[in-house]
Amino acid sequence: MNEDTWGQLRNRLLKTVGQNNYTTWIEPLELERVDAGVATFQVPTNFMGNYVSQNFSDLILHEFSLSGEPVQRLAFKVAANSPTRPVQPTPAKPAAAPSPVREASSVMETAVSEKSPLEELQAAPLDPRYTFDSFVVGKPNELAHAAARRVAEGGPVTFNPLVLYGGVGLGKTHLMHAIAWELTEKNPHLNVLYLSAEQFMYRFVQALRERRMMDFKHLFRSVDVLMVDDVQFIAGKDSTQEEFFHTFNALVDQNKQIIISADRAPGEIKDLEDRVKSRLQCGLVVDLHPTDYELRLGILQTKVQQNRQTYPDLKIQDGVLELLAHRISTNVRVLEGALTRLFAFASLVGREIDMELTQDCLADVLRASERKITVEEIQRKVSEYYNIRMSDIIGPKRLRSYARPRQVAMYLCKQLTSRSLPEIGRRFGGRDHTTVMHGVKRIEELKTIDGQIAEDVEMLRRALEA
Repeated sequence: MNEDTWGQLRNRLLKTVGQNNYTTWIEPLELERVDAGVATFQVPTNFMGNYVSQNFSDLILHEFSLSGEPVQRLAFKVAANSPTRPVQPTPAKPAAAPSPVREASSVMETAVSEKSPLEELQAAPLDPRYTFDSFVVGKPNELAHAAARRVAEGGPVTFNPLVLYGGVGLGKTHLMHAIAWELTEKNPHLNVLYLSAEQFMYRFVQALRERRMMDFKHLFRSVDVLMVDDVQFIAGKDSTQEEFFHTFNALVDQNKQIIISADRAPGEIKDLEDRVKSRLQCGLVVDLHPTDYELRLGILQTKVQQNRQTYPDLKIQDGVLELLAHRISTNVRVLEGALTRLFAFASLVGREIDMELTQDCLADVLRASERKITVEEIQRKVSEYYNIRMSDIIGPKRLRSYARPRQVAMYLCKQLTSRSLPEIGRRFGGRDHTTVMHGVKRIEELKTIDGQIAEDVEMLRRALEA
């Protein structure tokens, strides 16, 4: 493969990943050779090779295939004229970029002698997607976002530590990465160390084994900002907790910023030493609450705009995003992944993203995320809301004061459960499925012209999903 072909390939990568990602991660790559299905690149540091391998290898392999090159994997080696100790490149804050691809079957080669992990990566890789610009703010996360923004401004330390906690997929790691991007952009010389609690523990154990504890202490106590993700993983690890405690104290004494994330409040982490809990609770502890419908819909709308860069011609039917926001409620990562799969599938089959395609493509995700809301629960909630008896919802009376709430209940059963129309009809006094279909259609029509009905349906939906 000649330099001209590699140059053309790089130009296509520039359009795909954006200028900032290209400048930071792609431009420094030097193609050495393509041989036996392996493309070998020279890189300035091990860190860069690892990061490109993990986040851009599938994309590079795809571009090779478009160029007619039979490349099955990538290999990276540190250039001979690079310093022997890898130094992390200063990350530039990226613009909205396509989601990093998963690691392909690539290998990491090195032209330098093997080193201790203490001399390797100074921080875990930061995800280019996770910036403040791409973080969708809503009521469940607005306090955590505001606190993260304040810390990312730098300046005098006000919250120390800042502890972000919440369930899986609620945005803790996103905010951690966003803080790191912001801090390093404003002050490239700031020593920001971001890693997981597992990485902290691994380096501690490695330092013990190699009898290099002084190096370990120096490394972790010389940082300006220490960021530890998923701190609950050190619970029950007595020696690691002790070293973490001493590191914490040393940094606080130097007025250095500490940012921690966990899956629950510090006081609720089992097997975490009381002194560590006490230290974590002495700063600002912020909860990221489970997402609500509005926040999930906002996240999906933002994701659609990002996908427009990759799939500019795809059309998405009204109601699809609302369906996903209602049905996938527990995990934002699953929600975003579902939309990414939907766009890719629609692109491959050349179809508009409508309800039918969504149900076909995401059958497993929607089934796994199915809410456990029952028809009886909906009937009870609707009858309470309209102040009528549940027997009137189910019974034969056709007065408007009963018929309209009954239609609302049928509509909600269709939207929030997986029951078929005949099944719903049976639960409403043995009514025919055509009656249910008419009721659902009538409420859909009224929602567009009657503000009160639209408000009633939305209030009931929120109450049922709470």
